[in-house]
Amino acid sequence: MNVVPDTSVVIDGRVSETIEDGQFEGATISVPEAVVAELEAQANDGIETGWDGLEELKRLADLADDGVVDLEYVGERPDAIERGHASEGEIDALIRDLAEDLEATFLTSDIVQAEVAEAKGLDVRHVSPESRDVGTLAVEEFFDETTMSVHLKTDAVPMAKRGELGEMRYEELADEPIDEETMDEYAREVVDGAKEAAGGFIELSEPGMKIVQFRDYRIAIGRPPFSDGIEITAVRPIAQTDLEEYDHADELKERLLERQRGVLISGSPGAGKSTLAQAVARYLNGHEYAVKTMEKPRDLQVGPEITQYTELGGDMAKTADALLMVRPDYTIYDEVRKTDDFEVFADMRLAGVGMIGVVHATRPIDALQRLIGRVELGMIPQVVDTVVYVDAGEIAKVYDVKTEVKVPAGLTEEDLARPVILVTDFQTGEPEYEIYTFNRQVVTVPLVDEENGPGAESGVDRIAKQEIEREIRSVARGYVDVKLKSQDKAVVYVEEDDISTVIGKGGGRITDIENRLGIDIDVRTHDENPHYGSGGGGGGTTADGGASSGGQAGQMVTPEITSRHIVVPVDGNHGETVEIQAGGEYLFTATVSRGGEIQVSRGSAIADELEAAIDRKDPITVVPS
Repeated sequence: MNVVPDTSVVIDGRVSETIEDGQFEGATISVPEAVVAELEAQANDGIETGWDGLEELKRLADLADDGVVDLEYVGERPDAIERGHASEGEIDALIRDLAEDLEATFLTSDIVQAEVAEAKGLDVRHVSPESRDVGTLAVEEFFDETTMSVHLKTDAVPMAKRGELGEMRYEELADEPIDEETMDEYAREVVDGAKEAAGGFIELSEPGMKIVQFRDYRIAIGRPPFSDGIEITAVRPIAQTDLEEYDHADELKERLLERQRGVLISGSPGAGKSTLAQAVARYLNGHEYAVKTMEKPRDLQVGPEITQYTELGGDMAKTADALLMVRPDYTIYDEVRKTDDFEVFADMRLAGVGMIGVVHATRPIDALQRLIGRVELGMIPQVVDTVVYVDAGEIAKVYDVKTEVKVPAGLTEEDLARPVILVTDFQTGEPEYEIYTFNRQVVTVPLVDEENGPGAESGVDRIAKQEIEREIRSVARGYVDVKLKSQDKAVVYVEEDDISTVIGKGGGRITDIENRLGIDIDVRTHDENPHYGSGGGGGGTTADGGASSGGQAGQMVTPEITSRHIVVPVDGNHGETVEIQAGGEYLFTATVSRGGEIQVSRGSAIADELEAAIDRKDPITVVPS
C-alpha cells in the first residue's frame, strides 16, 4: 500500500499518529519532494509550521528505521515559479499528480485539498486537524495577581513588571537565566496553544516575529535574525475598571452621550490609556451605542458584544471602509500612531462615526499637536473635540477643543483676527493653549506658563521674537538681537552696516515686515543696546571680545527653539567642524550640515545647557575648530 501525504498533514503531525494507530502499518509512505521544499522554505523564513513539518519527517524516519513502514521521497522539487504560486495551488497540484501516478492513497488534513482530490478520482483519506484542550502555558506560571508583563530571553534572568498602575517595578523572577532549549519549548508551546485553544489566535506572523493572543495574554515572540536571541514578552491587563470609578466621570459620560465625538485618550506607556478605553467602550455599549474596535494587535479586554477588528489585507484604511458599512456609533482605535492612522481616524470621524483614539503623549497638548501637519488645521476641532490625559491610572486632564475667529491672545491689531483653535480646560473653562497660523507657520501658544508662573515671558512673546528674528535675519548679515517692549512694539539691534539694508529705501522693507507681523519695530545698532557689551561682543569676535580659540573669529548666531530641536544657523562652514560657545564658554563641538545649520535634540544634556544659555541671554557664538 502506498500513501502520499500532503504538506498540511505533515505539518499537523498526523501521518506518524495514523501509522502508530495501526492504520498504515507496513505501508510505503511516499513523501513528495514538493512537501520537503515547502517545509524547508518555511523553516528558513523562521515560520513555525516549517519546523513542525521537519520534526514530523524525523518521526517518519524513526518509524522506518524500526521497520514499521517504508519511507521514500518521490517527485521533483518545484521550481521558483511553482513555489511563487504556492498560494494559488501549484504545489498542491504537484502532490495530487504524484498520488495519481503512484495510484496511492492521498492523505491530507486540508478540506479543500481533499475535495479537489476526490473530484479528480483519487483515493482520499481526510483526517481532521488535531485539536486538544490547552491548559496552562509555562509562561503563565511567571504571573501573579500584580504582574502586568513578563519578559523572557535566552541566557537572561526572567523579569517582570509588577505593581499598581503608575507604580510598576521591573524585578527579577529567578536567580538563573533561561537556556535556549527551554526558551524554544516555551515559544513553541505558545504558538501551538494559540492555534488550538478557544480564544487563541496568531495576530501577526512574520519571519522572526510572532504576536499571539492567548486568552487574556498578548504574547510577542522574537527569534533570530530579527532579535539577537529568542525573546518572549507576555502582557496581561491587571485592571478592568468602570468609567464611574474615574474622577470627572459624570462630565465625561454626559459629553460622550450628548453626541458622537472625536476623543483622544493620551498618556505615557503604562499610564492606563487602554484600561480607560476599555471602560469607555463598555460604558457606551451599555447605553445602546453600537461599538467596534480597530486594533493591531487586538488586545483590548471587551465583551463578546463588541467586535474587535484588525487590519484588513494589511491596511487599516480597508478596515475603515468595511466599518463604514457596519455603521458603528463609536469606534475605539488602538493605537493611533503613524500618519496613516491619523488619516484613517480623521476620515472616519468626518464620516460621522464617533471615534476614540488611544495615543502616546507625555503632555496633554502633545496628543493634539500630533494631528498638526497630518490633518488640515481648520479641521482639527471637527476631528478631535476632546482630549483626555491619563496619568498613573487616573484622568489628570480633559481638554475641550473648538475654533473661534479672533485676534490671538497677546496681539492687538484687529486686522490680525484669524481662525484660532482654543484648547480649554474642561473643568475650569479656562483656555490654556491657542493654535493658529502666524506668519505662514502653525504655532501652538501656551497662555499659561506653568513652569515659571506669572510674569514669565508668554508663549506669544516667544513666538513673536522668533518671527521677528527670522524676518530680520533674512536681510541682515550680522548678529540680530530682539527686545520686546510691549505686545505690539519691539526694538531690533543689528550691526551698523546692516541698518540701511534692514530699513530699506524710504523705510519700505521694515514697513513690510511690520505689516506682516502686526508689530511696530524700532531698528537700532548694537551700540545702542544697554545689554550689549556686558557679556558679549559683535560678530567677528568671541563673546569675551577677544579672538576665539586658534586665533579665528567667531560668528554670533541666534538659535531657534522648536518643539524637538534647538537649531543653530551657521553662515558658511558647511560640512566643517565648529565649536559652539555661550558667553565665551565652550559648550560643544558639532559639524555644520549642508543646509547651514546645527540641530541639537531637546532633552539632551547639551541642549539643556544651550537652552539655559539662551534663557540667560548669553551671546551664542560659532567658532571654527
